[in-house]
Amino acid sequence: MSNRPSKSNSASQRVRAASNAGKGRSSNMLWVGIIAVVMVVGVIAVVATRGGGSPGGGAASPSGGTVVPNGNLDNGPVQVKGAGLPQMPTAGPDTAVGQTVPIVAGAQFDGTQLNITGDGQPMVIIVLAHWCPHCQKEVPLVQKWLDEDGMPTDVKLFAVATSNSSAKPNFPPADWLRREKWSVPTIVDDKDNTAGNAFGVSGFPYFLVVDKEGKVVYRTSGEKTKAEFDAILQAARTGQALGA
Repeated sequence: MSNRPSKSNSASQRVRAASNAGKGRSSNMLWVGIIAVVMVVGVIAVVATRGGGSPGGGAASPSGGTVVPNGNLDNGPVQVKGAGLPQMPTAGPDTAVGQTVPIVAGAQFDGTQLNITGDGQPMVIIVLAHWCPHCQKEVPLVQKWLDEDGMPTDVKLFAVATSNSSAKPNFPPADWLRREKWSVPTIVDDKDNTAGNAFGVSGFPYFLVVDKEGKVVYRTSGEKTKAEFDAILQAARTGQALGA
């Protein structure tokens, strides 16, 4: 076998060889690009899942409201303007009826500000605890009713997530409420349960009914039926306590 170099290729052969080599490099670059895009999309998905909590936060709800936003604030800043209400009694007349409800300023699960105030409209304030079995039963029922009937336009609905603790079941409250597609604007209470105490909470779930003048109409706690929830909304509209 000769050690002499082979005969040089023709000009056309060299062009074809260069073209084929270029095609090979282009194909390789295309696959590298595809793989890179897939990896970037995967990383974004993982980051979104880890950082945003349960999916669906902030999305439109069938109720006409918005699902509580993504974020896992467990204890928020809370400020109260006005005198707090006395704790709801277990029996006898409710001395809070007719009193002005304090304005509570706080934050939602993503840290955005939320103020609980009627501004001339009646309100219903629902106070919840993530570990309360009655709340866990009531939240999906209330949300189902809202999805079927629509968010009321003449009564403001607010909620307070209070008594939050990682040592108790069903934590964190944000993930729980997002799983239920909860669309009621919700304040996250602080470690001292300042918002719950300001509203005189004595049991969960707790419903505070307020007329358009900002006065307490009625308070109740425990699981409610659809008829009872409708009556609570009507009490806020009319300013008349249930049974009056």
